[in-house]
Amino acid sequence: MGHASTRSVTLTGLSAHLIDIDADTHAEAGAAPGDAGLHVVGLPELSVWPARARIRAAICNGAPPWPDTQVTVTVTPALPVYNAAADLALAVAALAAAGLIPPERIAGRVFLGELALDGQICPIRGVLPMVAAAVRAGISTVVVPAACAREAAQVPGAVVIPATRLADVVDDLCHGTLRNPHHDHGSEVALSSPFAVDLADVPGNPAARRALEVCAAGGHHLFLSGDGPATMLAERLPGILPPLTGETAREVAEIYSLAGHPGRAPGVTPPLSAPHHTSTAAAVFGSVAGNRPGAVSLAHCGVLHLADAPEFASPVLDGLCRPLDSGQVHLTGLGRSVRYPARFTLVLDTRPCPCPERREECACTPEVKRRYRARLALLLSRVAVRAPVEQRDTSARAGEPSATVAARVLAARIRAAHRLADTPWRTNAEIPAPDLRTRFPVTPEAAELLRSAANAGLVTADGLSRLLRVAWTLTDLRGADRPQADDAAGALDLWKRADTDAAR
Repeated sequence: MGHASTRSVTLTGLSAHLIDIDADTHAEAGAAPGDAGLHVVGLPELSVWPARARIRAAICNGAPPWPDTQVTVTVTPALPVYNAAADLALAVAALAAAGLIPPERIAGRVFLGELALDGQICPIRGVLPMVAAAVRAGISTVVVPAACAREAAQVPGAVVIPATRLADVVDDLCHGTLRNPHHDHGSEVALSSPFAVDLADVPGNPAARRALEVCAAGGHHLFLSGDGPATMLAERLPGILPPLTGETAREVAEIYSLAGHPGRAPGVTPPLSAPHHTSTAAAVFGSVAGNRPGAVSLAHCGVLHLADAPEFASPVLDGLCRPLDSGQVHLTGLGRSVRYPARFTLVLDTRPCPCPERREECACTPEVKRRYRARLALLLSRVAVRAPVEQRDTSARAGEPSATVAARVLAARIRAAHRLADTPWRTNAEIPAPDLRTRFPVTPEAAELLRSAANAGLVTADGLSRLLRVAWTLTDLRGADRPQADDAAGALDLWKRADTDAAR
């Protein structure tokens, strides 16, 4: 009779938790070779058979002969949903308990990897948060699939051991040679920007360019209306946002790792996520069953662009309101709840009407245009900056490059961060309405101007708070200490521009 213990990691959303795996064996009297079985305790009922079949087939096809004993493996704590990344840990624990691997060789290590039937160790999603959780728990040595070793090596303090086949892992553990850590100094977070686009490429549209700068400086959401280059503008917004810091860059990298796209992680450049209007709600918000983040989480700390926004399904448009308010996606189903981070800058754009033809050739009635725009009513109530985009701009000329605009944005962000240093907020857009009025008052002239707009029915009470936030951003951009009447007027102008354009 033998006993062995090791550890693996499971994920719930982006939260990683270590699990303990214990294995015990006892011989069956009169059992013929191959008759003994594998019993797994602590997994969901529907996951036990597939996991047991994969592990036994992998051992029989690529490791020492299956031991002629009953092997019982327990997973603690019991998992509501099984992650196949624990396959490798279950297999080595079973073999160690059977005496085919020295038990002391698997202690103090974390094993991650899904087993194929032929004994290959398959790559898995979410290696980055899993390895980070192991290191935080004090376990630095982690065995991962060879295809994931470069990704896992990004975690500071991790000793990453790549593995290709179960047989190789067993052989190295038996001979004490499983000590070839993966060294890849090129696996650090990339510092260069993957975006080869520049604001100077966008002709004309000074109002939209100014709106883009204001949104980048204050973290505000943007609505672009018209038949101009809205997509070009949205694609250039990440290039003028401040670079991600080490902590936020790692968080974004973990999201892309969990999504199965580690190679698309943007490094220190804020990400851009632009789902197509045919995308389902699961593609946009994420999946509970597959524990996979959606497009809104891939935009975390960056930009979410919805081109032709009214074309998206109503559940998608309405469902975006909660992430905009809370900065995260909360999904429930299958008896569990998962949360994915989703704090992003939203860019909506829409044509004047659903007609694909150019505006001068369009025959849509005003009622059709109104109903088309009305699909965005809930989202537009949360958007503080609006601007028209024109295809044929008579003032078209070369604009400022992204580097010049980014310098002004960074200076404004630094001013805001200094003002908000003793608060949990980092941008003007995050300040709650009560604190906005009590802790950060504007000048009496600016307050009176905005109050008059509210009394005239131009904005709601919630809209008034958004205008105050934009006024503070305009103040930061011009390097002042407190919003003046001109800042309030500028915020009101940014609020009304797209509405005026749509009415033409």
